[in-house]
Amino acid sequence: MRRIYVTIILLSVSIACVFAQELNARVELSAPQLQNTNARTLELLQRVISDFLNNRSWTDKAIRPEERIDCSFNIIITEYDGSKQYKATAQVNSARPVYGTNYNSPILSFRDKYFNFSYVEGEQLDFNDNQNLGPLSSLLGFYANIIIGMDMDSFRKSGGTAMFSKARTIMNYSQSSQVEGWRGMEAMDNRYWLITNLVDRIYMPYREFSYSFHREGLDNMVENEAKAKGAMGEMMARLKEVDRTNTGNVLTNVLFTAKSNEFVGIFSKMPGNESVKIYNLLAELDPANISKYETLKK
Repeated sequence: MRRIYVTIILLSVSIACVFAQELNARVELSAPQLQNTNARTLELLQRVISDFLNNRSWTDKAIRPEERIDCSFNIIITEYDGSKQYKATAQVNSARPVYGTNYNSPILSFRDKYFNFSYVEGEQLDFNDNQNLGPLSSLLGFYANIIIGMDMDSFRKSGGTAMFSKARTIMNYSQSSQVEGWRGMEAMDNRYWLITNLVDRIYMPYREFSYSFHREGLDNMVENEAKAKGAMGEMMARLKEVDRTNTGNVLTNVLFTAKSNEFVGIFSKMPGNESVKIYNLLAELDPANISKYETLKK
């Protein structure tokens, strides 16, 4: 009988390891502009957000602990009414591992200037894909789906489509609330435009680039670095297919904010004038970061 109990325990541990949660989120919450902020209140809120993101299964996929997605939420509270209403900004980042290395490649870098929500101490954060949720649950659920979807896109062509559909559902429900960031008319760089870009076929080259660059490029660097770099350079040219003047285009900024430093590191010191060719391409695609790319000409 004891042997049976041991077997059951080991099996339970094995199953728990296989069906681990998808996110390994680091949450940092601060309120540097506010006076007399209760530190305990912020600590509890930070823990609630971290637990909500990390202790939940967001898909029905079998995920091993080492496969969890590294991501971070740097939330800065700018206003608090002392009761339950918070105004904040949030920097949301994520990365994925590169095969055969200890390097994590950045995937998402998005600054949400409208990360506003209500929360009362002791409140339980509920989540359901098909229900209208509270403001904080909606924000966190939205970004969880975005992060997982973009990670899936980097491993499989259009792999994140189902997750983006879930994020869009959250956006649709949330438009009936008074919370900023869910409506396109409010700003050109908010959550509405982020998910709208991700499901719009106009921006599909960005999603295709993510798969090709990571799975067919970076993941092959260990095996044949020169060949992988050459292939990634060719993939960059496909981004010219996107009309970057479109209203509400946020994916261009998301891509290059996340990847500009990585591009410099990868494409420096390529043979012949290949680095210069990449510089010319990046200068056209991402003029905002042209000073970073200058090193490619040296």
